[in-house]
Amino acid sequence: MRFARCHSLLPFAAALCGVGFLSLMDAFMKQAALLIGAYTATVLRAFIGAALIAPVWLSRRPAMPTRPVWKLHVERGIVSAFMALSFFFSITLLPLAEAIALSFIAPLIALYLAGVLLGETISRAAIAASLLGFAGTLVIVGGRIGQGAFDDRAALGVAALLVSALLYAYNFIVIRRQAQVAGPLEIATFHSGIGGLVLLTLAPLLWEPPSSDALVPLLVAGALTVAGSLMIAWAYARAEANVLVPTEYSGFVWAALFGWLFFRENVTLPTLAGTALIVTGCWLAARGDSGRETAPA
Repeated sequence: MRFARCHSLLPFAAALCGVGFLSLMDAFMKQAALLIGAYTATVLRAFIGAALIAPVWLSRRPAMPTRPVWKLHVERGIVSAFMALSFFFSITLLPLAEAIALSFIAPLIALYLAGVLLGETISRAAIAASLLGFAGTLVIVGGRIGQGAFDDRAALGVAALLVSALLYAYNFIVIRRQAQVAGPLEIATFHSGIGGLVLLTLAPLLWEPPSSDALVPLLVAGALTVAGSLMIAWAYARAEANVLVPTEYSGFVWAALFGWLFFRENVTLPTLAGTALIVTGCWLAARGDSGRETAPA
C-alpha cells in the first residue's frame, strides 16, 4: 500500500523537480538576455539544448516520428518558441519573482483547457489547489505592485507576460498529447530544435551579435532546459494534466530564491504569505492524486 502511494506520487515529484530546473534556467537566461538581448539569447538556448539532447536520443536508434506525431512536435515547437521569446523579454523588464508570479495565470487556464480539449475529469482537489495557488499569486503581485512604480517598461513587461501565459496554457495541453505518443528524449529534442528553427526566421530583424560573457549562462540554461523538459515530459506521461498543473505554482518558490541569489531581489512579507498559499495548493494536489492509478509509461 505504501509502495503504491509512493509510486503514485512520483509523477508529482518529477514535475516539481522539472519546475525547479526550469526556474533556475530562467535566472541564467535573464543574465544572458540582459547581455545580448532576449531574442538572441532565446535562439541560442534552443540550439544549445537541441545539441545536448539530440545525440542522446539518436544513440538509441529511434524510429522516426509518424506524421501525426510530427504535427504535434511542430505545433509545440511553434507555440513554445513564441512563448519563450515573450517570457524572456518580459524578465528583462520585470523582477524575476514578479514575472513568475504573474505567469501563474497560465496553469489556471490550462486546468480548464485540459477538461475541454482532453476530456479529463477535473477533480475538486485540483480545482481547490489551483484556486489556492492563484490566490497566493494575487497576494504576491499585490504586494509588489504596491511597493513599486508601474512605468512604461513594467507595462510592456506585463503585456509580454500575458502573451506568454496564454501560449503556456495551451502548451500544457500539447505536452499531454505528446507524452502519450512519444518518449521524453524525443520530445525534448524536437521541442528545442523546432523552436530554434522557428525563431531563426526572425534573425534578419532581431539578431544581435552574442558576447563571450553570455556563453556560460547560455550553456547552463541549455542544460537546465533539457533536464527540466525531460522531467516534465516523464511526469505528464504518467499523470493527468489537471493534477500536475498546480506544481507550476512552486516555480515562485524557486524564483524568489534565485532572484535573491542572482539579482538581490528582496523577499517581502506578501511574498512569504503568497508562497505559503502556493505550497499548500501543491500539497492538496498531491493528496488528491495519491489514490489514483498512474498511467502506463
